[in-house]
Amino acid sequence: MNLFDLAGNGGGTAPPAGTVCSRKACRAGAEWQLLWNNPKIHTPERRKIWLACGEHQAWLEDYLQTRGLWKETVALDPSGKVG
Repeated sequence: MNLFDLAGNGGGTAPPAGTVCSRKACRAGAEWQLLWNNPKIHTPERRKIWLACGEHQAWLEDYLQTRGLWKETVALDPSGKVG
């Protein structure tokens, strides 16, 4: 028995580590980078990154905007490179 089978990943069909959507329970490949920071704890130039698939990009962006944390949304590099 494979532990990944228990997680519902279909036996290794999940995207490579680091390119998975940040939405809870979503295992889809990321297409977008949502850049944000929390001004209460981060310096103004610091950018944290959440990854989003096409389906969850708007939801995650709205979540960050509602809290005053969102800075910018950019397409994920086709090679999967984050940052």
